[in-house]
Amino acid sequence: MSDQTKKQSPATITAQALGWVDDATKSVTPPLYPSTTFERNTDLSYHDGRCYTRADNPTYDQTSAVLNALEGGTETRLFASGMAAAVAVLHALNPGDHVVAPKVMYWALRSFMLDSGVRTGLTFDFVDNGDTADWARHIVAGKTKMVWLETPANPDWQITDIAAVAEVAHAAGAQVVVDNTVATPLLTRPIDFGADIVMHSATKYLNGHSDVLAGSLTTAKDSEFWQRVCKQHASGGAVLGVFETWLLLRGMRTLSIRVERASANAMAIAKHFENHPEIEQIQYPGLESHIGHDIAKKQMTGGFGGMLSIRVKGGGKRAVDFHNQCKLFKRATSLGGVESLIEHRASVEGPTSPVPDDLLRLSVGIENGDDLVNDIETALTLSK
Repeated sequence: MSDQTKKQSPATITAQALGWVDDATKSVTPPLYPSTTFERNTDLSYHDGRCYTRADNPTYDQTSAVLNALEGGTETRLFASGMAAAVAVLHALNPGDHVVAPKVMYWALRSFMLDSGVRTGLTFDFVDNGDTADWARHIVAGKTKMVWLETPANPDWQITDIAAVAEVAHAAGAQVVVDNTVATPLLTRPIDFGADIVMHSATKYLNGHSDVLAGSLTTAKDSEFWQRVCKQHASGGAVLGVFETWLLLRGMRTLSIRVERASANAMAIAKHFENHPEIEQIQYPGLESHIGHDIAKKQMTGGFGGMLSIRVKGGGKRAVDFHNQCKLFKRATSLGGVESLIEHRASVEGPTSPVPDDLLRLSVGIENGDDLVNDIETALTLSK
């Protein structure tokens, strides 16, 4: 990262996409390179080191560089999905390696850990996301090789003290990987707090338009472990297509204004309904009543994100009835798009889910905030 880039704000980095201009055409809009292969020189070398598109396509360069600058890393790799990125990290471990992760986290990855991860010889302990002492009890020197954090954690938005857990993990010789999907690098830069690798489901806020499946990994520094991850990336095949890469960069150019608006809307909703007679609990780290609020203030700058959960009075049936009455909040999976979504997580995750049956997860979009509040108020009234 250049000294000039280091001085630029995230809003400028994203809107300008680092200010790159195509040398061949002077195009301000980034070009696409659909070629899957690149011609060798007569001395059998490769021009710019590019051999085959799986790891070498030039369309990746600008998108990776923008995300790398946002996270303050040394290298970023793009993947076909967030799950592909996460799995690449797990596949870089060795059989018998021990991983500590949160009890409440992205459900698909937790399921993968307990299924494919266990079958490949990894061992796991799951701990209370917001309890640093619980992390410390389960991180064992000489045994634990990776600590996986997700903060705010899906779907109760618990906050993990990244710096405190990273200190314990590094003392034990473990890598620290942080899923930064919800916070985005605009609100939290985990590398600044000691993370070794930052993961994104770029499908969500980074793209922001619910039309691209993508993932990413950014490393704080080069290392033997990172090179194993890169080998998984290059040889595993789960790389991002060039058109999706181009769309992802287009999405990231509005990241700053989208995150700012979604965070403001989520805070307004959380405050409006915090003491509402029809609401059991609002789970949002921006509220002082949230158990992780003080830590969130320490490691989140510029807002607390666009994700919150509502526990509705009346149990699971009332929760489903309420979410069926919402009109602006669409009943759909995923998060981080410009449109607002609502989801009954317990029914998605199944009978082994730790999520309460009365909990509804809201991905707050960039619509008018008053309209969103009115939509929830109306749904609560109609679901009585």
